[in-house]
Amino acid sequence: MSIDKLYNQKLCGFKIKMFFKTIFTWWNKYTIGTFLKTLFSGIYVGKDIFGNKYYKNKKDERWVVYSGEVEATKITSEWYLWMHRTTDKIPDNQETKYSWQKKHIENKTGTENSYKPVKIKKEQIKKKYESWK
Repeated sequence: MSIDKLYNQKLCGFKIKMFFKTIFTWWNKYTIGTFLKTLFSGIYVGKDIFGNKYYKNKKDERWVVYSGEVEATKITSEWYLWMHRTTDKIPDNQETKYSWQKKHIENKTGTENSYKPVKIKKEQIKKKYESWK
């Protein structure tokens, strides 16, 4: 059996690949410490539109378990306020927003989808004046 086939096999309903990623890396969902903290003392609070799950414990410590890759900019503004204790109101995904508000997107810096401005070359600049010599 090849390594790729073994890596993508399922063990007790979980992919072995995701199992190893969860154990040995911190950028895939959560670490072992976060998993144990969530398992033993975590109280589920809610879920946002990206699938991130939010928890708190009896001491009012708050944390998030990201869906997929860990990226802090995936947290929407409503959940950000709750995470940083600016508000104690648990966000509701059903809240209506204003028509002028854009949907939340994560930071795309460093990816292929990042913003790349058009570069202006010196030859393209048309001067309205002549330089003094």
